Amino acid sequence: MDPLIYQKMAHEQETHWWFKARREIISSVVATMGLTKNSRILEIGCGPGGSLKMLEKFGRIEAVEKDDFSRAYAQYSTGVKVVKGSLPDDIANIEKKFDLVCLFDVLEHIEQDIQALVAVRKLLKDNGCALITVPAYQWLYGQHDKCHHHFRRYSKLALLEKSKYAILFTKRIGYFNCLLFPFLVVIRIINKIFPAKESIGSDQPSWLINKILYGIFRIEKYLINKTNLPFGSSVFAVFQIEQGERF
Repeated sequence: MDPLIYQKMAHEQETHWWFKARREIISSVVATMGLTKNSRILEIGCGPGGSLKMLEKFGRIEAVEKDDFSRAYAQYSTGVKVVKGSLPDDIANIEKKFDLVCLFDVLEHIEQDIQALVAVRKLLKDNGCALITVPAYQWLYGQHDKCHHHFRRYSKLALLEKSKYAILFTKRIGYFNCLLFPFLVVIRIINKIFPAKESIGSDQPSWLINKILYGIFRIEKYLINKTNLPFGSSVFAVFQIEQGERF
């Protein structure tokens, strides 16, 4: 991504409704994984570190980030060790095996996404999991995706197919950001009819709108472990190594 986007993320990641609620939703999924305080957790593509403190509640956290500003900001603001690297090929310095490897809205930035999943697979312990989130539905691809250098968006089926090539077993997969999805669709339609350099909603809204959107979105942390949401602007998946299969 462009350096200015990383700086914007650093400024907004603690207060923007989407980042705040997504952390709570992801945390509710991680809480079901049975991790202990000694579990090894790796976040790849941690950006400015918005999710590191959340993950630190579940085990011993390490991180990888390719952007120099984001890496320095994340390490300074959280105290977590963040090394330079990127998927699929630039993680040779990561030799440990992990109980949980996380990619939060990272895979869509990687042209060779199957090779990236293979690299993630090699970092997992035999009973370890990978938790991945990606933007949903290629038909929603628009200016926001272009600005953030996304190669693609995913459906559940598309992500499942990619994981099969990497010989990963799917424990869970589903959508989230379901409750606000109709509003997102309307915004994307408007953006397509009236193209602009930045998409509508790319900036943090007023405090009141921000609070309302956060309140609606965070409801899904109570739903995601109880029901399969039928659609949403994001896909999440929990993968494991197929038993008896390891490169």
